[in-house]
Amino acid sequence: MSDIVRIARALDFAARKHVGQKRKGAAGEPYINHLAEVALLVAEATEGRDTNLAIAALLHDTIEDQDVKHEELAAEFGKDVADLVAEVTDDKRLPKEERKRLQVETAAARSNRAKMLKIADKIANLRSIRSSPPSHWSKERKEAYFDWAARVVAGCRGVSPKLEALFDELHRLGPG
Repeated sequence: MSDIVRIARALDFAARKHVGQKRKGAAGEPYINHLAEVALLVAEATEGRDTNLAIAALLHDTIEDQDVKHEELAAEFGKDVADLVAEVTDDKRLPKEERKRLQVETAAARSNRAKMLKIADKIANLRSIRSSPPSHWSKERKEAYFDWAARVVAGCRGVSPKLEALFDELHRLGPG
């Protein structure tokens, strides 16, 4: 199967799984926008040389948010893609603060490709907070998210100067 067909299948799968999901921002953007942005970021960072990473970016929240099983992703998109998605998936059975703490503590132990995916995800989240923050988030909460994201990315450094520079610029600008 060609890479174009595989990417289109992943986009279709993600769109169907996240069909009713919206971003937390005031504009309520369709969640698929976030997934497409993360996929574009990793595709550009790898200069289009890692199709499986772009596919994993499209699917990166399916296990965590949509109860898709690793086995389903492996059957549909291959073990490599499923393993990448699993590697960046939080355990939703844990309290939110514990999941956030674990993201910081385990970032450095991730594979280089998972680190790239994690940085791209954080870039997309910072952009979203800057352009359409959740209406109920205070300035302090937005700043706390930026600071936490920086701690996660600190453990992911050394894998993509392009992504790291983009993250650093957004972090420097702050939540607005």
